[in-house]
Amino acid sequence: MMHNWAAQAISRIEADFKRSSDTHLLKVELPAVKNICLYLKDESTHPTGSLKHRLARSLFLYGLCNGQINENTTIVESSSGSTAISEAYFAQLLGLPFIAVVPKSTSQEKIDEITFYNGQCHLVEAKDIYSEAARLAVELKGHYMDQFTFAERATDWRGNNNIADSIFSQMAFEPFPTPSWIVVSAGTGGTSATIGRYIRYRCHPTQLCVADPEHSVFFDYYQTGDKTLVSDRGSMVEGIGRPRVEPSFISSIVDKMTKVPDAASFATIHFMEKLLNRRCGGSTGTNLYAAFQIISELNAKNQEGSVVSMICDGGERDLNTYYNNQWLEENGFDIAPYRKKLEKFYETGFLDAV
Repeated sequence: MMHNWAAQAISRIEADFKRSSDTHLLKVELPAVKNICLYLKDESTHPTGSLKHRLARSLFLYGLCNGQINENTTIVESSSGSTAISEAYFAQLLGLPFIAVVPKSTSQEKIDEITFYNGQCHLVEAKDIYSEAARLAVELKGHYMDQFTFAERATDWRGNNNIADSIFSQMAFEPFPTPSWIVVSAGTGGTSATIGRYIRYRCHPTQLCVADPEHSVFFDYYQTGDKTLVSDRGSMVEGIGRPRVEPSFISSIVDKMTKVPDAASFATIHFMEKLLNRRCGGSTGTNLYAAFQIISELNAKNQEGSVVSMICDGGERDLNTYYNNQWLEENGFDIAPYRKKLEKFYETGFLDAV
């Protein structure tokens, strides 16, 4: 009977996947850059509004196929927001209780979205989310999804319509179909692991750049190889950057890492609002600023090609923070110098230092 329930659960997840058409690949026009094309994989169009929808689906399938999730399992996750929202969605789809262990600082908007899918929120100090999630799962005889450990292994990186497979398929008829660079940021590291492995498995010459926000240790770990690194504060860009080196972040498949100032990330989403006529989440700003840096470098060398990055989520959850001038000022973010720099990049194709 347990096998029958698992088979039905997997079938429901696959049916949900079939109902959701693949996310779009948007071409961004940069008139000053003639021979380099920029594309954005728009992950905000998933049913739960973010890139984490893919991760949540993979983690549920991983747990089901490993026999860790059954019809009576309480699902527990440690998350700052978006992963918990997506996992709450899939738990509701399967009729399972879901508890998100989230930092006390998590925005009310994200808590409301988790509860919209009948998930419960257990608020703790940010440093305690891992241990408390593991403790709760044991106490309730549930399953701790542990995205920060299993993100890199839950997704089939060889293909099966993962995000990398989708990008290369959608690029097939573009002027430069094989990207010169793919630029992503890292929260768990699952997306960069999937893309980096896929590039190597398919023998593509594409290089992978990972953009890291301030107060995250991934960039320093990439440079030093020190897995014991910790930061005394979390990233201000929700969804990416970590105060510790997560097990699912695989540095060996990354060709380049860059540290993006938070003010640059926030300035970029304000700048992109003019280009795309829409608001994007903070991590999209981190991605795009790093992509602009690479485009500027390629342009300076008179090279041609394509650069692909992504819109991780929409900006609707950030109206009271990144799009609020008072919040930016109170938190010490002066985005004006970066706005000027980005406008000059749009006019010239070159991104100068501030």
